[in-house]
Amino acid sequence: MDLTRRDAVAALAALGVGGGAAATLRYGRSRAAKDTTSVDEERIRATLIAAAEVVYPSGIDGVEPFVETFLEGRLADPDHAAAMDETVAKLEELSESWHDARFVALSVADRDRFLRELGADAASEAPEGTTAERVRYYVVNELLLALYTSPTGGELAGLENPQGHPGGIDTYQRGPDS
Repeated sequence: MDLTRRDAVAALAALGVGGGAAATLRYGRSRAAKDTTSVDEERIRATLIAAAEVVYPSGIDGVEPFVETFLEGRLADPDHAAAMDETVAKLEELSESWHDARFVALSVADRDRFLRELGADAASEAPEGTTAERVRYYVVNELLLALYTSPTGGELAGLENPQGHPGGIDTYQRGPDS
């Protein structure tokens, strides 16, 4: 199953990230706007792409452009971007401490094991919580939100018409196997 940039834009639209993010995605942010922020967007992108290889079901293609496009919209919010950056920095710090390597440099199996050791697989999501809760909120759930609010990801989960995406009245009048 192929995820596309269009899926990422549809997921952003379902979340209500609209006009300003669409302009950002289409035309890019100005160089001056990027230079005034202390958020390491490249580190966030690399880390979330690496985490998606663990979190997303196998057999999904197009993960990197999908995650990059989704993050363009999500990182347009300075507060959300700063919190993601702080969480990703802590994740990298712990990965280097525990495994002597950056999270993105670990094998997929080691990334999976590291996230489980951290407790991100079982933690409740909390944007202001423990490291595990923050990783769950800003990394794992962010990726799952992107996937399952997209039309392709919704189809993968058996949701023909995810919330926020129009499907017409006929989709509500027939059974799931029709």
